[in-house]
Amino acid sequence: MATSLPDCVFCQIIAESADAAVVFRDDEVVAFLDVVPLFVGHTLIVPREHHVTLSDLPEDQVEGLFRRVRRMSSAMVAFGAEGSFVAMNNTVSQSVPHLHVHVVPRTKGDGLRGFFWPRTSYDSDEHRQIVASELGRLYELSESGEPTS
Repeated sequence: MATSLPDCVFCQIIAESADAAVVFRDDEVVAFLDVVPLFVGHTLIVPREHHVTLSDLPEDQVEGLFRRVRRMSSAMVAFGAEGSFVAMNNTVSQSVPHLHVHVVPRTKGDGLRGFFWPRTSYDSDEHRQIVASELGRLYELSESGEPTS
């Protein structure tokens, strides 16, 4: 599988040639806010290497991806959510053909029912960047063991 594809928007975000509100990046993944979020803070976590589905991801990379998903889920609670929704589409309903995991903040009564999901938007690009920075800070704190709530 190719390390990156020039026409893949997620590969462009990883290469920093496309705009994104990056929450965090490291040597294995990049996390950024969804441009059409279910709720404010909805984050996508993508492997740096281009893989289309979970089945395509080399087995030795699965644990690292989901360790980061787990930390992001904790950061959502510290961000003010009561919990989180973690999801991944493989081919069907996959709007960008690059493996990505959705981590969505949830609260009781938020309106998310079944698979008829409302969408929201950020107040401005500045609001989007503020949310990305705060989630990134909380993600880092979740690893350090410091209290996040």
